[in-house]
Amino acid sequence: MIYFFGALGGLLYGYDTGVISGALLFINNDIPLTTLTEGLVVSMLLLGAIFGSALSGTCSDRWGRRKVVFVLSIIFIIGALACAFSQTIGMLIASRVILGLAVGGSTALVPVYLSEMAPTKIRGTLGTMNNLMIVTGILLAYIVNYLFTPFEAWRWMVGLAAVPAVLLLIGIAFMPESPRWLVKRGREEEARRIMNITHDPQDIEMELAEMKQGEAEKKETTLSVLKAKWIRPMLLIGVGLAIFQQAVGINTVIYYAPTI
Repeated sequence: MIYFFGALGGLLYGYDTGVISGALLFINNDIPLTTLTEGLVVSMLLLGAIFGSALSGTCSDRWGRRKVVFVLSIIFIIGALACAFSQTIGMLIASRVILGLAVGGSTALVPVYLSEMAPTKIRGTLGTMNNLMIVTGILLAYIVNYLFTPFEAWRWMVGLAAVPAVLLLIGIAFMPESPRWLVKRGREEEARRIMNITHDPQDIEMELAEMKQGEAEKKETTLSVLKAKWIRPMLLIGVGLAIFQQAVGINTVIYYAPTI
């Protein structure tokens, strides 16, 4: 259940990314759109996501992964409902920016929370699960769009994102904090109690030792790490994959496929 509720952040990211594609066909019935404002309605989600992803790391280091995910779930709810009840183009654009804060924050933080909660042996699987939930969210958005298209009910399309957000809010309220964050804060006994639930008993001490060692090694500056020759190929591959993933234009297809 810990991993399911954690991965709901990925589902919300996918849904809120994909749902605007169907809603665009009918927003003009209630809120007049020009080519410019239509582009702004789509792209302002990404503007909010820039700030959300940039702030989530610092906030989660300070207040904890679970608390920040809890706040993000509230922002998801506010953003989805604000989009659904928007009466003017300004309200809709502002609502998309708010929603983008949650999308960006969850994109950066949910994989971190899942990986820090998981035992080493299933960490890779959970990383895949997060990506699976993202594309499942996009698929779900397209299904919802299809079901509400006969009614031209774009407000229901965007507003239904609040449902999984409420599930995330309820679920994360009962989820434990990341053991790695607790170790970083010197709360090793709390981390051990949580790992007694999520880890095999024989692996706990070894993973705690690895966490403490990792925190000690973080004293090196980021710049000094990037200067190391061994990390450059991995950095190049990681950055390259991220660039090419966007360069192929898949986001354009997701946003505008029904319009096209």
